[in-house]
This record gives sequence, structure tokens and C-alpha cells, in this order.
Amino acid sequence: MAEMTVREKRVRFHNELLELCKNVYFQPPASIQMVYPCIVYAMDDVITMFAQNSVYTQYAIYNVTYIDKIPDSDVPKQLLQLEYADYQTFYVADNLNHTTVTIKRPY
Repeated sequence: MAEMTVREKRVRFHNELLELCKNVYFQPPASIQMVYPCIVYAMDDVITMFAQNSVYTQYAIYNVTYIDKIPDSDVPKQLLQLEYADYQTFYVADNLNHTTVTIKRPY
């Protein structure tokens, strides 16, 4: 069986996020009118691990932001229960609550 492409892996991650929230956006352009609550995510970095001077494995690091009018939604807690999720910050902008986490996924 062939290895999954980077896009296929990202789409699989996207589908995981859709299980938590019905509105999920990957690197949305400014022209997109988002519907809240929503999850917005973008790839931030790639971590490469080496063994014997060769690439052993790679991980994509995604910045994932949950945006909602409600400040105490359960979705941020559910995001943090995903594998390799780390809490980053919480802030309010335009009367919307933003919770940001980073999530590491195979690249």
C-alpha cells in the first residue's frame, strides 16, 4: 500500500476536526465569511527527526484556533484531548472567544 500524500494526511486531520465542529477552515483567505462557532487551522512548522544521518520521521505542526461567541464551550477541551495537542492561549477579539492549540500530525 502506498504511503499517504501530505494532502491526504491533512484531509484526514481536517475530518478529525469536523467531528468536533461542523465549520472547519484550512488557511481561509480574508475574503471568506466564516460561520461561528468554527475551527480555523494552518500549518505552522514541520519537525524532522533524524536517525543514522537520515530522515527518520516528520511531523506537521498545526496552529488550531477554536472561535466561538460562547466563552466556555467544551470544544477546546475536546481539542486538547487529541493526540499531541498542546494549549497555547486564549483571547477575545471582536467579541469572539479564541482558544488556540498546536497539534502535531505525521507529515
